[in-house]
Amino acid sequence: MGAKSPSGLLSDFLTVRAAALYLGVSASTLRNWDRAGKLKAFRHPINGYRLYNRKQLDKLLAKVVRGKWG
Repeated sequence: MGAKSPSGLLSDFLTVRAAALYLGVSASTLRNWDRAGKLKAFRHPINGYRLYNRKQLDKLLAKVVRGKWG
């Protein structure tokens, strides 16, 4: 297995809008969850935009399904 290309390094991350659509919530809700510490946003190394790890979002969805989110 080789190293990921620079674009491949970010392929596991979603923008705020894409993550909001993925979770079925608004972008504002994601930002609020970030400020409240419920979700950790990473920052794009060049532009500083919030990015969300797809695996982290999947874990969150699993918690919601099990009723342990809150």
